[in-house]
Amino acid sequence: MGYVPSMDRVLDWIDEGTALCRGALADLEAPSLLPGWSRRHVAAHLALNAEALGNLVHWARTGEERHMYPSADARNADIEQASTRAADELRSWFDEACAVLRDSMATLTDAQWQTQVLTSRGAPIPATEVPWMRSREVMIHAVDLGAGVTFADLPDDFLTRLCDDIRGSRGDVPEVHGPLAELAAYLSGRPYADVTRPDGTPAEPLSPWL
Repeated sequence: MGYVPSMDRVLDWIDEGTALCRGALADLEAPSLLPGWSRRHVAAHLALNAEALGNLVHWARTGEERHMYPSADARNADIEQASTRAADELRSWFDEACAVLRDSMATLTDAQWQTQVLTSRGAPIPATEVPWMRSREVMIHAVDLGAGVTFADLPDDFLTRLCDDIRGSRGDVPEVHGPLAELAAYLSGRPYADVTRPDGTPAEPLSPWL
């Protein structure tokens, strides 16, 4: 599995990534770096994701089964619809959803954190994975928002954990070499530089991840 951070460290990553995203939302009318998505779409996705992960926290706390989203189609439709909200409303929703998720996670006991819940794809995971899932969202999308944040601006220990996670979850990763931040960008299917195969040839791009 590689590097395994403490829960407190992952929560720090959530706070840092949330702040980076929030800074980018000052200008919601600019495009993002994600094809077909504006910054509005990214903001709506992040707010909806906070609420969706909150469903898993509720499940862990109460035992009442709650799924992240009704379906992938419903999720996509909700993002599209929410992206048309007034800018101030969209920012306020992002702030509230982030705060509610952070506060709700703080209520879980050690035993509740071990509750098995389901990802949006139906994979069983312990609730302890929820903070990591959220940290990935806010950190990677802080870059995707296209407001000047790069993978090199993210903490090295987060990038190490991210690279380990991606290598373990996707089956199309060749052996590659390069700077840590560029490897994280490469593995997540984002623009990168200076990533090579063992023979020194440039690495072929991967499809987007997350």
